[in-house]
Amino acid sequence: MRRVHHPWPAARDSRKELASPTKLLDIDKVFKALADPSRRHLLDLLHRENGQTLTALCECMDMTRQAVTQHLQQLEEANLVAIVWQGREKLHYLNPVPLHEIHERWIEKFERSRLFALRELKKNLEGDDDDKT
Repeated sequence: MRRVHHPWPAARDSRKELASPTKLLDIDKVFKALADPSRRHLLDLLHRENGQTLTALCECMDMTRQAVTQHLQQLEEANLVAIVWQGREKLHYLNPVPLHEIHERWIEKFERSRLFALRELKKNLEGDDDDKT
């Protein structure tokens, strides 16, 4: 068996962070669902008051019931909305987990370096008290 030499070992180590192809497809569904302003409005409505029926959501949307249903289906497919049946009522709940995963994967890692840079800038501007002790 031949071993392949990788000239960039750091890149090879960073593969631990990469998501599986299935996970990337899930994230793609979330981004696609979030791309539409009407779906984002539905998520805002559920954030304000979780566990709403289709009828309640339709009252706050300027579109047909069928259009709201289609948007909710896309949000369900992206796992951003969970459904709970209560008797004959179908209640819609916001599922924040995919949003948190996006935050961890795409936002948090960029924030770390900026926060570190701001901390270093503050230390330089105010003077480093650690050297005095």
